[in-house]
Amino acid sequence: MSNLRFKTQGVCSTHIEIETQDGIVKSILFNGGCNGNAKGVSALAVGCEITSVIERLEGISCNGKLTSCPDQLAKALKSMIKE
Repeated sequence: MSNLRFKTQGVCSTHIEIETQDGIVKSILFNGGCNGNAKGVSALAVGCEITSVIERLEGISCNGKLTSCPDQLAKALKSMIKE
């Protein structure tokens, strides 16, 4: 089991708490940001392979920003793979 508290950058959410096991996303909690969207992204990603979530979410932008909460989740998961 791996846990990460990832400090986000450039988005409304302040950080993301992630739990994974054997390459599968087990839980995600966004702190701050758009509550409904964060819960929706989390619900869709839980149970999926980390690499699949990264492929789907990486590069998504929000309101003209260079990043988004989903993109930050992809960055957080990438950092977990590198460890």
